[in-house]
Amino acid sequence: MIATRPRPVHAPAAPARAARGFTLIEVMVVVAILAILASVVVLQVMDRPGEARQAAARADIRTIVSALNLYRLDNYAYPSTEQGLQALSAQPSGQPEARNWRAGGYLDRVPTDPWQREYLYLNPGQRGAIDVYTLGADGRPGGEGENADVGNWNE
Repeated sequence: MIATRPRPVHAPAAPARAARGFTLIEVMVVVAILAILASVVVLQVMDRPGEARQAAARADIRTIVSALNLYRLDNYAYPSTEQGLQALSAQPSGQPEARNWRAGGYLDRVPTDPWQREYLYLNPGQRGAIDVYTLGADGRPGGEGENADVGNWNE
């Protein structure tokens, strides 16, 4: 066995190799891969704007129905069709009277549908106690795909 002299504790260690950064080629390859992935994702999302608008309408309708249920808990009845959804953001007049209307309202403002039209409201509803709905992209009853009606009965 060959005897080696022990290295003193305070002696410097052998010099380590200098840290190496990424080359320009490596960075460009990563950027190209990210660009390809981003374009695939954007094409998938942009290919379905109608579905995205309908999903947004369903979310708005759920929010409106929740606010209507809170209104009913406070005032013992839903607002009439004539009072409309504006009864959720401003105290309504007329019947049924909103004696216990919450200060500040139930919604800051009543949203418009993704096609920039007002949501429709019926009390009593044709498909339930109340109907909150939008007529879709074409603005006419019925339809399929993006033109289909979206309402609280779809939940």
